[in-house]
This record gives sequence, structure tokens and C-alpha cells, in this order.
Amino acid sequence: MRVAIIHHWFVTQGGGERVAECIASLFPEAPIYTLVAEPAGIPTGLRDRELHTTFLQKLPLASRFHRHALPLYPAATESLDLRGYNLILSSDSGPVKGVRIDPGAIHICYCHSPMRYLYDGYDAYRAQMNGLTRAIFSSIAGRIRSWDTGASERVTHFIANSNYVADRIRRFYGRESTVIYPPIDVHRAQLWSTPGDHYLCAGRLVGYKRTDLLIEACMRLGRTLRIIGSGPELEALKRAAAATPHLITFLGGTSTDTLWHEYARCRALLFAADEDFGMVPLEAQACGRPVIAYGKGGSLETVRGTGPSPTGIFYDEQTVESIMDGILRFEVAQQSGYFRSAAIQQWANTFAVSVFLRSYRDFVLNKVPAAATAMAEYLPQ
Repeated sequence: MRVAIIHHWFVTQGGGERVAECIASLFPEAPIYTLVAEPAGIPTGLRDRELHTTFLQKLPLASRFHRHALPLYPAATESLDLRGYNLILSSDSGPVKGVRIDPGAIHICYCHSPMRYLYDGYDAYRAQMNGLTRAIFSSIAGRIRSWDTGASERVTHFIANSNYVADRIRRFYGRESTVIYPPIDVHRAQLWSTPGDHYLCAGRLVGYKRTDLLIEACMRLGRTLRIIGSGPELEALKRAAAATPHLITFLGGTSTDTLWHEYARCRALLFAADEDFGMVPLEAQACGRPVIAYGKGGSLETVRGTGPSPTGIFYDEQTVESIMDGILRFEVAQQSGYFRSAAIQQWANTFAVSVFLRSYRDFVLNKVPAAATAMAEYLPQ
């Protein structure tokens, strides 16, 4: 049984890279393939592994501007020749489901999402582009979308990271999938008996996260907000918050330890994105902190807004007014003892790394019993 693992790219470390790292831990001898890699984007557990990249790696600034290489994705993916392997395990929110494999080989794709900018997010992404970039993107998107749809047929079995993504796989690829939620490092969690009065926002500062709405809502309400993360929106967000430096604090990119410390100290996490899954809300909940989230997408699966043990509050629209309403409703509920830190943490623990590893291992063994010969003898810790 020859096994290969492929992940779309290792440029920054996020949820997708953590999934790839966990999958690789189950198959310690399997080589890793990717389109392009940056040393800082390779998870610690993969830095000593055999790693193969494509011709994109040789292009100037390839890792920094990898998304601009969209026209080259099909050629780069198909240049990764995985013929000779019996089992291919991919972690993908890009094009690598289309990698070349032998007839009869099994390809299990853990799909974080079909490429949003080619499907239901096409209009939103296109609207954010400048004239030349928009024209180029518009001229090639249909061709890449057609290739990607065809590439999905090369996958033997799909795993989706949420029911939300499973629905998108069904709509765009016409395929069914099994949902296995991504792993959360709950062992890093801290619990503070008396958290602070400030709110927290964490994650990459890109347009669809709508951090701008969170800033404006806190400025209008006079609430303190601490922001962790970096990205292309950083300078614009700083300008938007410049009038209220006493309310809005930008912490930039932080260490993992600092991030989890900030989770534990906040009054609640603010979350405005329509995410496919979203690990950040669960990381905050692992520290016993509630979440005020936009009620759409993966948040509906990671945050409990009702029931005997609620873990957060939902607001209905991606608008400043709706977020303000959510914050005010949260504060009333919190003062009445609506949230219990222990119950919030208990909920987050159901998404632990160990749960993911067992579920993923069992899925693979159910589909490919012979894969047991290539698996780690014990589940990694």
C-alpha cells in the first residue's frame, strides 16, 4: 500500500494546514505534495517530511501571489504525477482534486470548500478586483471552473468539513460526501475565572471576514475591541478606527500562545464571516468564551444559539446595525447568567483533534481496509 498526501498550498498556517498535518500524522511514511510552499506556512509536524512542489515554486513571488496563478492551476496540479500510489489523501480548497493517479487508485478528498471565487462567491470576489485584474479573471474563470468540475470526477470519495460545504459539493460537483469536522487544538485552552470587558476579533484580515463591520459596531456602541491578525485589509481597517484608538486595538499577528491567552481573556468573540466552517469560534469556545456570530454558514454548526447549554448569540445580517443588536442582546443574556463557561468548553471539546483522528481513520479503513498497513500503530496525541 503506497500512500501519498496532497494539500493545495502551504503559504500560511490555518485550519486547512492543520487538517493536512493531522492526516499526515496518521501516515508517517507518506510523502507530501503541494502546488507551492513557504517555510513559514509548513506546520511543525510536516517540516521533516518529504515534500514535493510544482513549477509554481520557481516563479518569482509565487507563494506571496499564489492566487494570481489561477490560470496555471490545472497545469500545475496535473504536473504532480501520483501514478504508482494506491491511495491518495488530499486536503483541498483549491484544484488538487484533479491530480493524476493510476486507474484503480483510491483518491479520498477532504474538501474544505469548492473554490468560492469560481462558484457562489464569483460575483463578490470579482467586484473587489481592479479593472485589469477583473478583466483577466472574467476571461479565465469559466475555463478553470469547467476544469475543476471535471477534476471532481477523479475523486473516489469526498469528505466535507461541514454540512454547509457538503451542500456546496452536492450543488457544484453533483457528489455526495461524509461530514467530518476539522480538528481543534482544545489542549491549548485556558479558562479565566474573571475575563475582561473587551471583545475580541481574530483571523486573517481579508474582505469577506467583514472586520470593518465589527469595528464600526464597537465604535458606535463605545465598546472595546481587540483585533488579532494581519492581511491586505489591515491598513484600511486602521484608518477606519483611527478616531477611536482608545476603543480599537490592533495586535497584529501573534504567537499561538498569545492567541489562546487572548481568547481566554475576552468577554466574547465577535465573528462576522460567512465561513465554510470556521475554527476561530470553536477555539474561543474551548476557552469557555461565548461567540457573537453572523447566523449563516459554518457558524450554525459550531455555535449553539439556543437549547439548555447555549454557547453564543446569532445576528441575522452582515450589517453594523445587526451586529450592534447582537452585542446588546448578548450583554443582556450574559448579565442574566445565560452562558456557562464549563458548558461552552464541553461543547468545543466534541471537536477535539482526537475526535477528528478517530473519525478520519475509521472512514479510510472502511473504504480501504488495506490502508491499515501504512497507518501509524497508535493514534497521534
